[in-house]
Amino acid sequence: MYYGTLAGLVESLMEAKTADNLARRLRVLTHPALLVIDEIGYLPVSQDGAMLFFQLVNARHERASTVLTSNKGFEEWGGVLGDEVMAAALIDRLLHHCHIVNIRGNSYRMRAHQDLLRAAGRDDEGPRGGAA
Repeated sequence: MYYGTLAGLVESLMEAKTADNLARRLRVLTHPALLVIDEIGYLPVSQDGAMLFFQLVNARHERASTVLTSNKGFEEWGGVLGDEVMAAALIDRLLHHCHIVNIRGNSYRMRAHQDLLRAAGRDDEGPRGGAA
């Protein structure tokens, strides 16, 4: 298994390309039975980075399992990757033989924050009471 963020993954692919080791890096990342790529859409990806990500997904397509996490809908991936056509081709490969798990609700991290605000006498809207 391999786990990383999209930003970290793209950075490692860009470094491998610069060092003329891209084919080797793609083979390494194609090998794990499970690749988990987190935080798709949080940080911008260059067009070169998006193309490298596409190459990786294409190399893994129908060979190994890949899990992706994102707070962006597929309709926003063209903007995330900077290319609508490439995003459509990437999504096409990802959706072929896939299972989508759509999780809705508040962040588990925010629950602790809301508990702290309530304990301090505040609610989600801010301090209680009006201005003096």
